Amino acid sequence: GAFFQTNILTLNNIEEYTQAVSHNYISKIEVIKKKEYYSFESKYTNDNKFILKDYIVDVPNYPKEGILFKDITPLLNDQAAFNYAIDAISEFANSVGATVVLGPESRGFIFGCPVAYKNKIGFVPVRKPGKLPRKTIEESYDLEYGSNTLCIHEDAIKKGDKVIIIDDLLATGGTLEAAVKLIKKCEAEVVGIACVIELKDLEGRNKLNNINIKTLIEY
Repeated sequence: GAFFQTNILTLNNIEEYTQAVSHNYISKIEVIKKKEYYSFESKYTNDNKFILKDYIVDVPNYPKEGILFKDITPLLNDQAAFNYAIDAISEFANSVGATVVLGPESRGFIFGCPVAYKNKIGFVPVRKPGKLPRKTIEESYDLEYGSNTLCIHEDAIKKGDKVIIIDDLLATGGTLEAAVKLIKKCEAEVVGIACVIELKDLEGRNKLNNINIKTLIEY
């Protein structure tokens, strides 16, 4: 009773449910209800990998005609899917020995901050010009139409830091390439890049030679 009332929402995977049932913390009926809510059985592959594609929604012609936008908000809305993604990226960050997380605005904040927290390391926000209050280091890069500029505080990354860049999407690679250049300006090391989604046909990773890259979903 008390365990169910206070802790049922913290049970995030099948193993935890099994353990809870074996100790009579919650009834099998409640476990089944919870599993149906998160659809664990339909979202896992045979090797126990979460099927994150089930939480990505295609939105045609957004933000402009001809673009097929990958909406990650259903993944963020689902506790189990979001936890799985953060855990997977956190494990990668730990494996490459990252001491700092760098995240481009704004979705890089969403995934980068919890990874930094989980790994007990710092987080550096990458912002557009005029958004950071103190002296910055900048790096510009070309877009299909026009250009963009990334900024970090000049003291945000120290010489010798081991930096992992975390974002939601690896597409053409322009943003991530500029982020790499920012880090190198600080005489720090890029030990990895992690993104939730990769659009392989755009070959963005070709701009990121010799960098360890992890993506959770490929299209």
